[in-house]
Amino acid sequence: MINVTRPYLPPIEKYIGYLQRIWDRNHLTNQGPVLHSLEERLKEHLGVRQLMVVNNGTIALQLAIQALDLSGEIITTPFSYVATTNSILWERCKPVFVDINPQDLNIDVTKIEAAITEKTTGIMAVHVYGLPCDVEAIQAIAHRHGLKVIYDGAHAFGVQYLGQSILNYGDMSTLSFHATKLFHTVEGGAVVVKDPKAYETLRRMATFGHVGDDYYLAGINGKMNELCAAMGHCVLDDIDHILKSRKEISDTYDRLLAGSAIQRPSSALASVTRHNYSYFPVLFPTELALLKAISRLNTRGVYPRRYFYPSLNRLPFVEGEACPVSEDLSSRVLCLPLYPGLSTEDAAAIVETVLNSLKQG
Repeated sequence: MINVTRPYLPPIEKYIGYLQRIWDRNHLTNQGPVLHSLEERLKEHLGVRQLMVVNNGTIALQLAIQALDLSGEIITTPFSYVATTNSILWERCKPVFVDINPQDLNIDVTKIEAAITEKTTGIMAVHVYGLPCDVEAIQAIAHRHGLKVIYDGAHAFGVQYLGQSILNYGDMSTLSFHATKLFHTVEGGAVVVKDPKAYETLRRMATFGHVGDDYYLAGINGKMNELCAAMGHCVLDDIDHILKSRKEISDTYDRLLAGSAIQRPSSALASVTRHNYSYFPVLFPTELALLKAISRLNTRGVYPRRYFYPSLNRLPFVEGEACPVSEDLSSRVLCLPLYPGLSTEDAAAIVETVLNSLKQG
């Protein structure tokens, strides 16, 4: 069976080595040394100054909203995983959806200002599939209207724009380290912060709001344990191999799909971006064509996924504005399997199945 992704597992002997040291120290959580060293390594690897690792990517978003004291309305994209919207709702804010750019599937910056009201306090944009948002345009809008900017960078681990980490843009950026991500800690996430005071606030929020025996604010449990941090070390050791493998498979897909009716999202910023090959999304001519391809792939034991469907403005528990571009593209987008260990032969067979489904109707 070939799923849309497969968690990367390092050599078990390496992980056991970390576990033995954790057992010897008997320090399992509460800001242990394995977590601390992982944060230091991640800051160096990603090229960011202040980073806090937490226990999942959704908590990272919620902490960012809390630390920036956002309320009322937050402008966001309808094209993302549901956690983006849910984090806003859980913080008792209202997501205001702005339609997407049909080329890169990120929030359409030309439509943001029309959605701003006196209740707007922030913008939460997503670097969809690791393709950078138009960060300069978003920052200019935020500056004009006195808004805070959070980037959901769940797909953007290792992405660089103009020679630096895309995570350095905005007031805060978040990451997901879920097992399906190219870098993972089984479960986990992180927040990248510009302002040192906001960083200290985040630290306290994620540890029940206290430092030592004193309580400073109403916090939550956002801590990562030592066992998950150990997995992060092991995966980070192999990150170059992971990225190389993903690029090779992506290149194979692109070569075999060239000239077909299948389209690919593209970024106007590609020439100044270092991509991370986190997903391989394709756009079908129609939803019917997509569904036929899925059916044929499933009969061959291949299980792609409709990332991201449905358009979030159509969720039954939100008041969603019409976003026709997102609604159309979310019905036609499919992510093909992509992970280290997927062979070029399997990739070729997947493309052949997809193209045959288009020919045969």
